[in-house]
Amino acid sequence: MKLFYLFSVTLLTLFVFHIADAQTSDGKISGSVLDDARKPLDGATVILLIAKDSVVVGTKLADQDGSFSFQNLKYNTYAVKVTYIGYKNYKSDPVAVSGQKTVNLPAFILSPVGKKLNEVSVTAKKSYIEQKIDRTVINVGALISNTGANALEVLSKTPGVQVDADGNITFKGKSGVMVMIDDKPTYLSAANLVTYLRSLPSSSLDQIELMDNPPAKYDAAGNAGVINIKTKKTTTRGFNAVVSANLAQGFYGRTDESINFNYRIDKVNFFANVAYNKQKTFRRLEIDRNYFDTDGEPTSSLKDISYFRPSSNNTNIKAGLDFFASPKTTWGVVFTGTISHDHDSSPVYSLLYNKTGELDSTINTLNTSTNKFDSKGVNLNYTHKFDSTGRTFTFDLDYIRNVAGSNQMFLNNTFLPDGTLTNSSILTDNLPSTINIYSAKADYTHPLKGKAKLEAGFKSSYVNTDNAANYFNVIDNVSAIDYNNTNRFLYKENINAAYINFNKDFGRFSLQTGLRLENTNGSGHQLGNAQRPDSSFVKHYTNLFPTAYFSYKLDTAGHNTLVLSYGRRIGRPNYGSLNPFTFFVDKFTYFSGNPFLKPQFTDNYKLAYNFKSLFTVAVAYNHANDVQNETIHKDGNVFISTTGNIGQQKTIDFSINSNLQPAKWWTVNLYAEVYNNTYEGEFYTGYLHESKTTFSANGNNQFTLSKTWSAELSGFFNTSGTYGQFVSIPTGMLNAAIQKKILNNKGSVKFNVRDVLKSFSPSGTITNIVGATATYHNFVDTQVATLTFTYSFGKTIDVPHKRETGGAGSEQDRAH
Repeated sequence: MKLFYLFSVTLLTLFVFHIADAQTSDGKISGSVLDDARKPLDGATVILLIAKDSVVVGTKLADQDGSFSFQNLKYNTYAVKVTYIGYKNYKSDPVAVSGQKTVNLPAFILSPVGKKLNEVSVTAKKSYIEQKIDRTVINVGALISNTGANALEVLSKTPGVQVDADGNITFKGKSGVMVMIDDKPTYLSAANLVTYLRSLPSSSLDQIELMDNPPAKYDAAGNAGVINIKTKKTTTRGFNAVVSANLAQGFYGRTDESINFNYRIDKVNFFANVAYNKQKTFRRLEIDRNYFDTDGEPTSSLKDISYFRPSSNNTNIKAGLDFFASPKTTWGVVFTGTISHDHDSSPVYSLLYNKTGELDSTINTLNTSTNKFDSKGVNLNYTHKFDSTGRTFTFDLDYIRNVAGSNQMFLNNTFLPDGTLTNSSILTDNLPSTINIYSAKADYTHPLKGKAKLEAGFKSSYVNTDNAANYFNVIDNVSAIDYNNTNRFLYKENINAAYINFNKDFGRFSLQTGLRLENTNGSGHQLGNAQRPDSSFVKHYTNLFPTAYFSYKLDTAGHNTLVLSYGRRIGRPNYGSLNPFTFFVDKFTYFSGNPFLKPQFTDNYKLAYNFKSLFTVAVAYNHANDVQNETIHKDGNVFISTTGNIGQQKTIDFSINSNLQPAKWWTVNLYAEVYNNTYEGEFYTGYLHESKTTFSANGNNQFTLSKTWSAELSGFFNTSGTYGQFVSIPTGMLNAAIQKKILNNKGSVKFNVRDVLKSFSPSGTITNIVGATATYHNFVDTQVATLTFTYSFGKTIDVPHKRETGGAGSEQDRAH
């Protein structure tokens, strides 16, 4: 099968080369950009347009001497537009490229908007969604209602992304998405990833890249693709800063403060983003279970009511230094840190009924927990540009250390219906966890003749984890080790990867193909105790991951475009999922790891049609084997949740995205999709077959009320869907926001309300449990009103964009 994929990609590549080679062109436009003092404007943005309809042909950044050039142009009439922050935009007269193959333009002289900072007014506004050949880009700051939210809340509003009450993320109906921060995996367990994203304020976010079929340059991990969260980083000369503070009120109050600043002088740029938030949230979870004998007759039922009121203090820091050794060489170092402490006192009320529906007993559980999460990382990066054509070499070295810990106490009291106490027990635990991650990667880009580019690189990572679960039964204030559940699990993993990627334009045709090889070596050791023997396992596997994108412009202006893509992905188990420990929620609910998990493999196919930047329609088909999903099975009256391989998943997805402007003051983005999920395979109950079609819609309206006032109305709605054993019910959310610019447009005051109608309530049923049925219902603290003040100050003279650094993204993601 692998050979068939490689053969198909190679054959199609050769076919496109053959039919499109004749369309290459050799026209060239060159020039330079200067300020009013005739000094080069290094890093000015130069945009080449078709003069007739302003369709963008290409974009360049002016070099150190202010020069730029566009090569391999078709014979046509063009226009050149130049932008630079702090200067007035410039647009040239029409430029014809015909018999005269090379056109050398006179220098463009840009005039400053003003001499003083308070005279500078930047009014450009990013669109909420940008479509590219291999990804969709979400500009976080384009939505007022993102103000005061955390990263997880921002993701829940992102088109195609769904977040449940536990923080689990699905993308286009599929679980197993890889979340990256600044192109780096997070290496975190699912629980720690949720903690981290909730601690990351939206004020520190720049963009979210959605890649359902990432190119070969990215790690092949992530069954559903990659969500890459880009944080803010500034390289503007001088001192510049943005401060933000907000006060929010939901069920409880929250505060959030952040500062993003940089200071650049000569060849050195120092930057930092520091954020602190304090929050307390609320959630009520109801689970109803009915138990049956082998004949299907009722035997008992259980109603669990749990209250969660976690309070947390979170600090996030990202700081770094860039040294521009020469116009072509840059060295950089980046430090990241996250410190999160939370406390929760969660009562659980369990009502046990007999087969006739009469109350048999009541069990009250008080779960008190104190948790900490501490992540520190350092990245050393290097970039060298060999020439102005784009030939570049980069490398990244990363070290990340995650330390987490939890101390819990479970107090269980059992009562008869008349209130008589019949039993009392106390269980305590201590759950320390340490993860060390080492990563090195290098990438090389080499432009070729005829609008072609070759990329290649390698990556190697090493991860070691140490997780302990220490449980104690407390009797008469004396703690005794619970050997049945006490454990320690060590896991080590090394992944070596190499890739090659090629892209080329042939007039109306564009091609991008890639191949990535990944070699995985893992070993796990479950240490024994006084009553249990130890055990271990070793895994080695090597796989190829081809990717291909083919784009065709249906008209010469490029208004109508078709894009066909294919990619193969792998979903490796999270480190925590391999951990065979048992984690207690209450007397009737446990979580357990699975050291026998196998990686899942997914083939993704997609065909999309784009009309300008206004309208995109896509149909996709995904087929996954050895699907990893949360599974529920029963042991007596206890429900045990674990990650398992449940056979295969087939997903058919039809989506549509549109950007409209019904009026000058009104901009609309609408996203809708219909997808069908089908799960099939051997399961605890025998053979699992679940299939359901889901409709999902996400809309955003932005209103420009005046030069200083703007407003927003947004929301989403999802119908019922199936995700393995879980079948969700419809849910949605409506958000509203308003913004006022103040202090000469350097400051703003924003007020927004999330979940205006208090309609977001993730609930559903759990199917395929032998001898039981179950439903769940969440009441979540999502109706939150937030007031935010933001202020910007400093110089606004832009410099060339600094590349995203880091290479430990996928490993960090699996550690959450």
